[in-house]
Amino acid sequence: MGTTVAMRRLPMQSHLTVTTTIDWAQLVRAEYLEVPGLELTREQAQRLWGLDRTACDALLASLVESRFLRRTRDNRYLRADGAV
Repeated sequence: MGTTVAMRRLPMQSHLTVTTTIDWAQLVRAEYLEVPGLELTREQAQRLWGLDRTACDALLASLVESRFLRRTRDNRYLRADGAV
């Protein structure tokens, strides 16, 4: 079971949606698949998905561990398969 985190509020959203790390992982995978060559720092990922540092670190670590993402020497996260 994944950790529960709060999603950022979208302009048209009237209530806060709660989701799990698994849902976030699916969302992030979809973003990386949709945008070939996407490279984000942790700070950029936090801003893009409205996550706090702890949740973002856990999410990125799980995607690296599953070998979907890899972290570069300059701390950017990109697809591990090298798709551009």
